[in-house]
Formats: sequence, C-alpha cells, structure tokens
Amino acid sequence: MCAQYRVTLTEDEVSQLKEYTKGHRNARQVLYVRALLLLDRGPFTSEHWTVEQTSKAVGMSPRTLNHLKEKFVTEGLNAILTPQPIGKSKRPVKFDGQFEAKLTAIACSDPPEGHNRWTVRLLAEKLVELQIVDSISTMSVQRALKKTNLSLI
Repeated sequence: MCAQYRVTLTEDEVSQLKEYTKGHRNARQVLYVRALLLLDRGPFTSEHWTVEQTSKAVGMSPRTLNHLKEKFVTEGLNAILTPQPIGKSKRPVKFDGQFEAKLTAIACSDPPEGHNRWTVRLLAEKLVELQIVDSISTMSVQRALKKTNLSLI
C-alpha cells in the first residue's frame, strides 16, 4: 500500500495559489493548483475535499491526484508551479557526440572486404566489434546517421 500524503497549505501558499490561477498560465499547472486548493487540509480553507470528489471536479484521475500530493509534500510548491521542460527524458544519453564522431569516421572509411559500401547493419556490427558500444540496434545507427546528415549511398 502506498503512503498517504496530506496537503497542508500555509496562508501565504493559499494566496499565492489563488493568484496563480489568474491570467494566462499553462492549463495543466492551473489544474494542479486548483486540485491542491481543493485537497488542502490546512486551517485556512473552510471545505476539505476528498481525492474522489476532487477527481470528479477537476477531471483528473485519483492516481494523478495522489502523485500530485506526493510531489507537493516531498518536493514543495515550486515543483508544482514550475512546468517541466517538454521533451527532456530522465534517461541518460546513451549515444553522445563522441559516439557520433566515431560512427561517422567508420562510415566514411572504406567498407569491409567483400562489400561495396557500408550498410547500417555492417556499421552496427563494426561498432560492437570495436567495443565502442556493448550492443546497438540498426535503428539507433540509422537515427545517429540521420542526425549527422550522413548518407550511406
């Protein structure tokens, strides 16, 4: 069973969140702010809503609201108000510029004996053979080549 988190806003936080909903803002952030105001169990709100009631009111799943409560309690109000950058993955970069440079150098070199040109599959095999990477798919090689505008033709 997951831990229960209780949202208790201070008077300053309540006024800050109410101000945040005014003007032009990110719609998701405004929904999060409204949900936090409804879920507040502090002394500065008169009505305390349950997760189920809030879920129906703001159109978010109870699971999302529980994650929102957890984030607020563990990371603070700033984590809720600051939108996350779009497209930034939490996974570490596996193939960086150094990898692309080595791939480009191999692709620009002479193809292996018995072949007229490099193929994506041959490049993937060569990268593993030279221990540049432990393993790599042909699609990863293709994407890296496409990023560098390198054509194998």
